[in-house]
Amino acid sequence: MRKFSMSVLAVAAAMVVSGSALAADDLAPALKTAMKRDLGLTDKQLTQYLTTERLATEQEKGLAKQLGDNYAGAWLERKADGSFGFVAASTSVSKAKTLTGIETRQARHSLKALDTAKGQLDSLLSRSAKVPKGVYSWSVDLPSNSVVVGVAPGAQATGEDFVARSGLDASVVRFETMNEAPQRRIAIQGGRGMLRNPGDGYLYACSVGFPVTKGTTLGYATAGHCGDVGEIVYQENGQWNPGVRVGTFAASSMPSGTGTGPDRGWVKVDSNHTLSASVYGYGSGDVTVKGSTEAAVGAALCRSGRTSGWHCGAIRTKNMTVSYVDDAGNPDGTVTGLTRTSACAEGGDSGGSFITSVGQAQGVLSGGSGSCSGSQGNPGGGNSYFSPIKPILSAYGLTLKTNP
Repeated sequence: MRKFSMSVLAVAAAMVVSGSALAADDLAPALKTAMKRDLGLTDKQLTQYLTTERLATEQEKGLAKQLGDNYAGAWLERKADGSFGFVAASTSVSKAKTLTGIETRQARHSLKALDTAKGQLDSLLSRSAKVPKGVYSWSVDLPSNSVVVGVAPGAQATGEDFVARSGLDASVVRFETMNEAPQRRIAIQGGRGMLRNPGDGYLYACSVGFPVTKGTTLGYATAGHCGDVGEIVYQENGQWNPGVRVGTFAASSMPSGTGTGPDRGWVKVDSNHTLSASVYGYGSGDVTVKGSTEAAVGAALCRSGRTSGWHCGAIRTKNMTVSYVDDAGNPDGTVTGLTRTSACAEGGDSGGSFITSVGQAQGVLSGGSGSCSGSQGNPGGGNSYFSPIKPILSAYGLTLKTNP
């Protein structure tokens, strides 16, 4: 296997943005503080990032349409000097050269071809094949123009065999060694969030995702592995102290063992409660939920959870398939359709919110590896996966509660 590199064709002299860009001072205090801390940004760099983020939001869909079958993806990228740029890749040099205000790169494989290649690995699961021990994940990586397969230290040969069984062209694949196995982010200790008591002698903690409605019914979206249908959820009133009843799980989906599927669910909130279109800011001010516009690869976002509070990172890759393992190293479900980020997360943060600087809901935490301590808590040092919010809303017929 080899890493595929792309050559730079052109760099735009300036970022062109229609309308007024969001200023750093317009951010909620919790988001501004966390982004500067976890992404290592100065005030000037944060302002420039927001300008670039707006360009990406406005241009990404148009780029895909303009480049057609030559489109190889677009993403935000941090430069050596700390500034940010918006990059588009194409298999056609002539078409890519015409993009104003955007850095363009030559790519060997189109995004359509990469998605098809990744689908060959997914198809193994649909044919009842098991993910081999030591193979943790696979997804399309836009900057490297490849399908990246995450493996345990010393397990690349196992990964190569897995790829060979799919019939995938080896030249499209790049292997990434992951020092820690991805796990669901449930814990038997922690801070604040929601608690459930399934009757096995333990309390289980997760975090609230985003407030939603289904007709006149109130609820919130969260991770499927946070509870089973019908289970009662309680407010966490202090550390591991169940408070008032919040509601019950109306739907839940999470594969177990060698099974495959999504990690998503929602809780029907009792009618005596109310919903707030916001994400808890852990003492730094709450963040208003304004919509659910999907952010680009490379975009910054922040995560809120009951164990580790606020932490920020960037979107690394989308539509990722992750094979979780339990503490004993046994298969713990293979989840599809996840988005990987560099924000750290810990046990009990599962189900919690991922939101962008402009208040756009992205998804709910499914799992990750590592913790928020030491180097893993440094800018870009974390590894987490979230279930995108839009498929959750669509699957259950939910409406995100917003305050535009």
